[in-house]
Amino acid sequence: MFLGAFVISIIMMIIIPLPQWILDIFFTINIAVALIILLNTLFSKEATDMSMFPSILLITTLFRLALNISSTRSILGEGYAGEVVNAFGSFVAGGNIVLGVVVFIIIVIIQFLVITKGAERVAEVSARFTLDAMPGKQMAIDADLNTGLIDEAEAKERRKKIQEEAQFYGAMDGASKFVKNDAVAGIIITFINIIGGLILGTTGITTGKPIPLTEALEVYTILTIGDGLVSQIPSLLISTATGILVTKTATEADMSSDLFKQLASTPLIFQISGATLIVLGITTPLPWYIMVPIGILLMVGASSIDKRLKLQTINEEVSTEDIEAEEVRKPENVVSLLQVDPIELEFGYGIIPLADVNQGGDLLDRVVMIRRQIALELGAIVPIIRLRDNIQLSPNQYIIKIKGVEIAKGEILFDHYMAMNPGYVEEEIDGIETVEPAFGLPALWISESQREKAEMMGYTVVDPPSIIATHLTEVIKRHLHELLSRQDVQTLINNVKENHPALIDELVPKILGIGDIQKVLANLLKESVSIRDLVTIFETLADYGAVTRDTDLLTEYVRQSLGRAISKKFLNQRSNNIITLDPVLEQTIMDAVQQSEQGSYLALDPQTTQQIFEKLSREIARFNSIGQQPILLTSPIVRIYFKKLTEQIAPDLVVLSYNEVDSSIEMQSIGMVSLT
Repeated sequence: MFLGAFVISIIMMIIIPLPQWILDIFFTINIAVALIILLNTLFSKEATDMSMFPSILLITTLFRLALNISSTRSILGEGYAGEVVNAFGSFVAGGNIVLGVVVFIIIVIIQFLVITKGAERVAEVSARFTLDAMPGKQMAIDADLNTGLIDEAEAKERRKKIQEEAQFYGAMDGASKFVKNDAVAGIIITFINIIGGLILGTTGITTGKPIPLTEALEVYTILTIGDGLVSQIPSLLISTATGILVTKTATEADMSSDLFKQLASTPLIFQISGATLIVLGITTPLPWYIMVPIGILLMVGASSIDKRLKLQTINEEVSTEDIEAEEVRKPENVVSLLQVDPIELEFGYGIIPLADVNQGGDLLDRVVMIRRQIALELGAIVPIIRLRDNIQLSPNQYIIKIKGVEIAKGEILFDHYMAMNPGYVEEEIDGIETVEPAFGLPALWISESQREKAEMMGYTVVDPPSIIATHLTEVIKRHLHELLSRQDVQTLINNVKENHPALIDELVPKILGIGDIQKVLANLLKESVSIRDLVTIFETLADYGAVTRDTDLLTEYVRQSLGRAISKKFLNQRSNNIITLDPVLEQTIMDAVQQSEQGSYLALDPQTTQQIFEKLSREIARFNSIGQQPILLTSPIVRIYFKKLTEQIAPDLVVLSYNEVDSSIEMQSIGMVSLT
């Protein structure tokens, strides 16, 4: 109601003549409002903190123009416009009309050509850039929301802020035109007052009797200057506020604090400036009694700023140390020490260049590719791989840890390459004998100058980063079943649920829990069977999970469903050589299977087990001698027990069942494991 009454009153001021004492009050209010607006813009942290500024600008401009009209009516009608206008005109002119006119013109020029023009241009550019940046800001908010960095409430708040900025700068672009046109109107009104006052004064229309031209010029010029100043000074203040607001950047502090921090952040600048003033005061005709004292004040100020900065630095260090000490004392901080990284790669300081991007190392990129490669090959989520240097290791040594325990280690020669004989190269090359860490193959360290020669001879040549990456990949594959957590399984389930919700609703948790599914997937990964086809795996578990909850037996059912993929991976030759089990031995194993509450297990006597191991070892050695991977084929019901039995002596032995082999694959048995 007050705002509406105020705006209506402004309109009424244009129509109804006001007493001079009311004009004095309104002129004073106009100056006070301008000061309040200017100080608010100085102490606001963001431009949008004064989102109503365009409307304020319009109302104050209208108020000023209404005062101009009322004061013009008083000046031309009565030859007087109140004490405020008369005081401004007399004080600024100082009894000299020409001086008053010059000062007034300078103020108008500064406002119109410098502040108003600049503020208008900045507002226009800010509006354009803000609108152009809106799509990018919206996309950034959506990206942060999708990645979980912000929640829906914060995203909504940030979108609202972007809309407010666009509306504000768009409104400021138009509102700045009010300030510009207000300055033009002030100049026009000034000329009207002077010309109209001269005409009315010399003709006697206003006072009833004519007055001389010089007297009329003095009276009306002083009144016009006073009227112009009493309106132009608030206009100048608001124009300045407009410029400050549209050039303001978002900060956490007010403008004065930021200005002091930025200007007084380097004492050397004040020292150089002070020394320059002192030299100019001594060596030039400039007044030394002004230049030298100011230069000394700057030097003293620089010393004070330097002390303050040093003290602030010390306080910050002490505060940081206190905070760190306090954090260490907190009992809950011990919890952070309990965290065990799933996979760690520690290396000596000599290998640091391979992991440092600034030194051209690409080990970090290779680690990322390892996770992608295993995800594509085995369908499992590899945890984050932690890389860290360890000064306790030899310079060129590295170790691989799984869940904080050292699993493998290796050593490389920096600036050397590893050359391996694939088996058919007869010509030898000079080098340092070593063993390839991932597969334990004999190899040679060769210099870079020998690399091309070795490749031409047929050697397989790899660089140090590839050696480490290959070793790390094989270790992760070998222990991937240990790294598969329930949370990882939940992530995989959620991924399948997006496209197959009915399957997941039927399986989890009605038929099987997450822990049971985890054990089945771990069993598959342990034997290097890909779990990427989760839909087939989950459908098989849904079919047989209601019949049995034995995870080993469920694993066999899943393997049979994945038979085509298993066959393609392990039986990829035109004619595949295999090892079989003697039917008598299969029956012996089946008779030794015992059932318990925890599931079934194999209970063979030690003598029989030893005979199996000896026979199997001979067959595996025969396969290795001809350069082929040993693959053993057995009946479905025996497969899982025989695999568990032979894990200790032949962990890499591939054990398949007849039901897992595709019917189109050709196989030839060249060996048999029996008890005779």
